[in-house]
Amino acid sequence: MVITLPQLTQIMPGASLKAGVFLPTLNLAFARYGINSPRRAAAFLAQVGHESAELRYVRELGSEQYLSKYDTGVLAARLGNTVEADGDGQKYRGRGLIQITGRRNYQACSQALFGDERLLQRPELLEQPQWACESAAWFWQCNGLNELADKDQFSVITRRINGGLNGLEDRLRLWARAKAALCVA
Repeated sequence: MVITLPQLTQIMPGASLKAGVFLPTLNLAFARYGINSPRRAAAFLAQVGHESAELRYVRELGSEQYLSKYDTGVLAARLGNTVEADGDGQKYRGRGLIQITGRRNYQACSQALFGDERLLQRPELLEQPQWACESAAWFWQCNGLNELADKDQFSVITRRINGGLNGLEDRLRLWARAKAALCVA
């Protein structure tokens, strides 16, 4: 499955110049991670379109206070961060097109993409277009989202990515655009 620049800008008109930057790496990630049909690509692009505000952000926004939720307590522990207030919340904030979050996810992603743990020392690598796309496609494949996309299980995909249905209306709007652009019935 290869998408074109006109298709990508039809799906994410807010991406403007960023679309051209991400297009080659999106197509490479599609090939590498089995996002190989219009149905799969439409669901993927809708989800990353929402998570990245149409390719505008590859790093989770939020104040130190907001990101502290990842630094201490139950959520921090679930994400593999230390439970002390030591800055893990800031360091392992969401990055990439699908917002990889938490030390445990960075470690698994790093092993998959690089065969080592470099993302633990340099988490900002996921802000680069190639790794932003690769990390999102890796997460997509690892979580069985291709198979869910094949069955149009869009709400289930949203829950797997976000833990809930946050932003569902925007995700559905992007999905409708993506299905139209990629001719998915």
